[in-house]
Amino acid sequence: MRFASGDKMFFMLMLGLVLAGLAIFSSAALGLLARESSSVSKDILLQAGLGFGLGFLALLSARAIPLAWFRRAAPYLYGATILLTALVFVPGVGLNAGGATRWINVGFTTVQPAEFLKIGFVLLLASWLAPRARQLGNPRKGLIPFGILLALPSALLLAQPNTSTMLLILATGAVMYFAAGAPWRDFGILTVGIIVALGLVIAARPYVLERIKTYVDPSANSLSSGYQIQQSLIAIGSGGLFGRGFGQSVEKFNYLPEPDGDSIFAVFAEEAGFLGATILVAVFLALAARGIVIAGRSHDLFGGLVALGFSFIIILQAFVNIGAMLGIVPLTGLPLPFISHGGTALLASLIMCGLILNVAAHRRA
Repeated sequence: MRFASGDKMFFMLMLGLVLAGLAIFSSAALGLLARESSSVSKDILLQAGLGFGLGFLALLSARAIPLAWFRRAAPYLYGATILLTALVFVPGVGLNAGGATRWINVGFTTVQPAEFLKIGFVLLLASWLAPRARQLGNPRKGLIPFGILLALPSALLLAQPNTSTMLLILATGAVMYFAAGAPWRDFGILTVGIIVALGLVIAARPYVLERIKTYVDPSANSLSSGYQIQQSLIAIGSGGLFGRGFGQSVEKFNYLPEPDGDSIFAVFAEEAGFLGATILVAVFLALAARGIVIAGRSHDLFGGLVALGFSFIIILQAFVNIGAMLGIVPLTGLPLPFISHGGTALLASLIMCGLILNVAAHRRA
């Protein structure tokens, strides 16, 4: 297990989440049997094949390729992910579903390139910040170019629209920026900028405001915008302490929207109960904590920022997805890493983990 030699604890936590995720996804996908035009066997095979199979090969590659290569190739990898993300707007290539254009149709399945954009962005930002850590106090060398780096992916994602991924990238970029040594003066400036940008997004995208209203009072529209959170809370509550048992969820049949996607945590909590849900959250926290430890022990700033960025993406995405099902944060549509439907998301998450293990293999003694 040379690929796990970077950090066996991180690898085992990740492997546990992936294997548990395949089981949870398979159970949740059974809820699609009661719905028309759903191919459960195809969905499970794509999740296992494209996500786990190809993803594990990608993890091995990300672990084996020298980290210095990723640093040199970061601008090119970022450019490739930008072009891939822009392809969704090409007629005949991009796929529109539910009012959003986020996918590329490759025939037998669809690919969501925004998942790879997360990887390209973190690599580019880490390679840009590492040699400039001592210059970030100068706005012309720090805050201004940093804002420009955020603008292009934000514009692409907003045009899809994919507001949740845009906010995820903005938050990750801010964490990496301050971890690299940016002055706290910039924190206030960025906060004001994000609030203004969010206000513009709400004005331009009425569905964002609707989700915020639903978050504030989910019972107000219990049969429309508040339906998903209502059914999620019912599922989680009915799980009790120990759950109904694996595969025994009731809410996944014709009640919960997207039981194998956004709502998969609610299905799991119904089947595994409070105890199982707590263990799952604890494993996510342990994985992120281990990733941050790896970042702190990196032999250089580039590696540390890479490990920090990817660890933050995984834990923030998990928190937002789980928090939305619990009514703690507004619904966003972000998948639960390693578990929700989407071979592209699982593939991208495994690449991130491979790069974190790569950083761990070159940490300080």
